Amino acid sequence: MVAAADSLVWELVKNNNSFMRKKSGRTSRSGSIRFSVERGNLTNKSSYKYSGLANSKTIDISSVGDNKAALTLKTKKAATSGKSGKTEIALNKDFRRSEKTIKSQATDNYYRPDLKSAALAKYTVVYRSNRVAKGVKKAVPVKKGRGNSEAASDDE
Repeated sequence: MVAAADSLVWELVKNNNSFMRKKSGRTSRSGSIRFSVERGNLTNKSSYKYSGLANSKTIDISSVGDNKAALTLKTKKAATSGKSGKTEIALNKDFRRSEKTIKSQATDNYYRPDLKSAALAKYTVVYRSNRVAKGVKKAVPVKKGRGNSEAASDDE
């Protein structure tokens, strides 16, 4: 595969690619919202900053089997070589040590310091979902409707 500049790759894939999911807005004024589900995209937003396709350096946090998480980095030298161009770091320690690992990989070696907060947010969600899957923590109930049904029944 031929190496190309990140900005050129983004110009080619920004309007249409196989990972894009377009959701129509609620009104005609708001238009449609574009999400992206490619690997390496921490926030699932279709933008150059978070794109896993267009950037030669990406950070991805995902849940791997048996309720564990992994931090995956794309190496710049082998960015176009598929699986061999990725480094996977297990995040199987407690929350604070894993958080320190993410911070050090993103910022201390100047990899992608702009993605530090997004990576920590994604790890928090993955960690919480793994704890729910293990049965350590109960799932948060989904709120439906405008008001709280318990508060309405207390007033009557």
